[in-house]
Amino acid sequence: MSTLNSGSYVIRSIRADEWPAAKELRLAALRDPVASLAFLETYEEALARPDSFWQGRAAGACEGADGAQQIIAEGPDGRWVGTLTVLVEEPGVPDWAGYPVERKQGHVVGVFVRPEERGSGLTDVLFDAGLEWAWARGAERVRLIVHEENGRAQRFYRRAGFVPSGLVVPLPARPEETELEFVLERP
Repeated sequence: MSTLNSGSYVIRSIRADEWPAAKELRLAALRDPVASLAFLETYEEALARPDSFWQGRAAGACEGADGAQQIIAEGPDGRWVGTLTVLVEEPGVPDWAGYPVERKQGHVVGVFVRPEERGSGLTDVLFDAGLEWAWARGAERVRLIVHEENGRAQRFYRRAGFVPSGLVVPLPARPEETELEFVLERP
């Protein structure tokens, strides 16, 4: 992916050596008031992970990686202010919840924009970059999973063109709660 300058922000894929910044942004995301609805791990779980975890995570989703890509919005001062990651899911392989993947698809995870940057259009630009990356890898569709009670995220995803597929996924740790799959077919 090429670096895209969106106003005073740079939208780009991370580099493997930027794992400390990726870790810091993830920890900030996990402190968000709706983190329990948006992410499957807690701040305490992430904080306890060793540096080797963060290094491997960054290396697996950095510029040039084929199976995943973490895209960030970098502010004019160099601070990372938003992110999303796109995973490539291959047909015939079970997904994270054990459901079979029927066709090559992108799976958007880890969407976060710092509260002070929300409403600026950065999420739209991050999604555009993530979709471009997924389509370039031959994805037939892109999906995401969103908590049934995360209305703010659901409204954004609908506005971005994603629609509910009808798949409802119970949360492994909290089976009384469910998440909904939203999909966007390749144009």
